[in-house]
Amino acid sequence: MTDGILDLGPQARIVARLGAGVTDGQLADATPCPELAVRNLLGHLIGLATAFRDAARKDLGPTTDTSPDSAVPDIGPGWREALPEVMDELAEAWRDPAAWTGETRAGGVSLPGAVGGAVAVDELVVHGWDLARATGQAYEPDPAALRTAHAFLLAAAEEPSGGEGIFGPVVPVPDEAPLLDRTIGLSGRDPGWKP
Repeated sequence: MTDGILDLGPQARIVARLGAGVTDGQLADATPCPELAVRNLLGHLIGLATAFRDAARKDLGPTTDTSPDSAVPDIGPGWREALPEVMDELAEAWRDPAAWTGETRAGGVSLPGAVGGAVAVDELVVHGWDLARATGQAYEPDPAALRTAHAFLLAAAEEPSGGEGIFGPVVPVPDEAPLLDRTIGLSGRDPGWKP
């Protein structure tokens, strides 16, 4: 998955920039996540960044123990300030080499620190694409983050139950397709999705 510590900062800044580009009129729009409107996807991004920040710090508790499926996430009135702030905190927490070692927990699941870091990267890459697609913004993920997300999803797809993927059944994408499209297909999304 990763050959050491990956700086989540570049990808976290991309997600924060995408959030800043969302208009109030887009908050109720559909996303590639059928159960989430843009406002819910933004709420999920804030929640997952908080959870994985705390997972990196090994600050285990309510933020790391709650399943992401326990409730539909939403945003509060201060979300425009909260999203870039928590993205910065997430990136800073994973810059600590200790974050990538030992055991941690996120979403109520215990996992090795290095796996937690890879999951955080994958979430930022895939949900960054979701947000960009839903709001009509250009999207070029951080190349190192994209490679990590692809390797993580490919390894998951090769597990015995891998055809189900992490987010849903793998969507076949040609081998010669761009790496982002292949990554999105492995995540269970159609790279051609449009609102």
